[in-house]
Amino acid sequence: MPTKIIVDCSTGVTTEVELTAEEIAERETMAAEYATQKAAEDAVVAAKAAAKASGEAKLAALGLSADEIAAL
Repeated sequence: MPTKIIVDCSTGVTTEVELTAEEIAERETMAAEYATQKAAEDAVVAAKAAAKASGEAKLAALGLSADEIAAL
């Protein structure tokens, strides 16, 4: 069973407590939301990289050198 650590700052006492069913469900929901958000962010990064590569290929097809493309 997953646990959480509770620290009482006034006394310094640390207690390890098992998570409730609600807390476990919340963690699972948050993990799924994070995975969805991470996948969307990765897709944006991949799309930008693909667009950049496509643009560079088109500039190279026009006869620009790699140095000229990099200067842009």
